[in-house]
Amino acid sequence: MKITSVTMEEYRWPRPKPITNGKHTYTHVDYSIVRIATDDGVEGIGVGYGGPIARATVGHLAPLLIGQDPVDVERLWAAMWVPKLIGRRGLTTRAISAIDIGLWDIRGKVAGMPLHKLLGGFRDRVPTYVAGGYYEEGKGLRELAAEMEEAVSLGARAVKMKVGAVPQVEDAERVRAVRDAIGPGIKLMVDANCAYRHYEAIQFARRIEAYDVAWFEEPVAPDDYAGHRKVARSTTIPIATGENEYTRYGFRDLIQADAASILNADAKVLGGVTEFMKVAALAQAHDLDIAPHGSQDIHIHLVAAIPNGLMLEFYAGHFDPMWGRVYRDTLAINPDGTVTAPSAPGLGLDLDTAFLQQFRVM
Repeated sequence: MKITSVTMEEYRWPRPKPITNGKHTYTHVDYSIVRIATDDGVEGIGVGYGGPIARATVGHLAPLLIGQDPVDVERLWAAMWVPKLIGRRGLTTRAISAIDIGLWDIRGKVAGMPLHKLLGGFRDRVPTYVAGGYYEEGKGLRELAAEMEEAVSLGARAVKMKVGAVPQVEDAERVRAVRDAIGPGIKLMVDANCAYRHYEAIQFARRIEAYDVAWFEEPVAPDDYAGHRKVARSTTIPIATGENEYTRYGFRDLIQADAASILNADAKVLGGVTEFMKVAALAQAHDLDIAPHGSQDIHIHLVAAIPNGLMLEFYAGHFDPMWGRVYRDTLAINPDGTVTAPSAPGLGLDLDTAFLQQFRVM
């Protein structure tokens, strides 16, 4: 089998309302894929990030990949990731990630196995949490509480909310309101998206410790390992980070800094499935859990494959008007708060391409 083409498609549609986290506002949903065609007719789909740098990177790497066997993921990853020229960190490594995810989709299809089975098959159902709690115009404490109650009604046994965009006293009150709404039996996580300096994060952690917070995510900037460590040593709340970390080398340094107890590795960011599995093994060797950031359709397979997969991040339809329309089969939360891994070969992503065409931008 040989690769015959590598192409990228980008789609975009508006959100019902702009949503804001600790530092950024998002007005649209951006969805991008890399398609990898082969002479055997097997096609790989890699979900990733779009934009001009990603397009240029995929275009630059395509000639390197065409004519190669897509099953040889280690060799192809090593050929793509050449830090003097391309990769190491940033948007080019994200583009490599999308290609690598597509190669693993082909691997699973050729093997006739869902990716989670091919990678290790630790379990078929994984615990999940519903991510949300963004800042929105007109969303007060009552609306925030109602959103989280709705997440629990879907079957979720854990929820996550944003902090960091308003004064600490106000944010602490938001955390209290959510805890009161969901009750004591549901896990509650908070995510600052790097909004604080370490001393501010320490202050905020102390304000919310009474609300039984399961983890405090990205309290400080991703490269501030020392800051993460200072926050971790000052609070009983576990620190989670890593969604903006790249490759096994970045996670090696993060782990060596004793900066977090939970790693939010993202296969779409750090280098794809190939690199994610190395990070998962490195974390396991240090008795650290992985709770991936974003893209439940990719990470359901990775959490299900590894013994230290803690929880799946799940985005429901509240913030995305096209939720349930992108794929013909959409993941759902089971009554016990888990998500069942797909049984179709590869990633099991059956895109509704005809529907998506109206939103295509590149």
